[in-house]
Amino acid sequence: MAGIKALVGLSFSGAIGLTFLLLGCGLEQYGIYWPLFVLIFYVLSPIPTFIARRVSDDDSSSNACRELAYFLTTGIVVSAFGLPIVLARTSTIKWGACGLVMTGNAVIFLTILGFFIVFGGSDDFSWEQW
Repeated sequence: MAGIKALVGLSFSGAIGLTFLLLGCGLEQYGIYWPLFVLIFYVLSPIPTFIARRVSDDDSSSNACRELAYFLTTGIVVSAFGLPIVLARTSTIKWGACGLVMTGNAVIFLTILGFFIVFGGSDDFSWEQW
């Protein structure tokens, strides 16, 4: 039952993050949907870690494949935070929209981290129960 509560909590957190992102795009004073391109980063960010966990067999503290996955994930996350800043600096979006998108980024990436902490840490968890 704890897995279901964690899943519901992560879903609620993801919905809050997406709400901030959509508020940064859809409010009348902002009205430009360019910040929605960070959705691509949301989809791309867990992929290197999923691949590294699937490919690496050992659970040692350091693994070249896992370290490369962490590096690529970090680059994707930094890019997601950098895109709204670049858009705001070039006056494509307003700074208020940039702040809302950055808040949404923080919430979404903390949700993704929470997913890996809750469901990725133990091997006794099985997806077959869902």
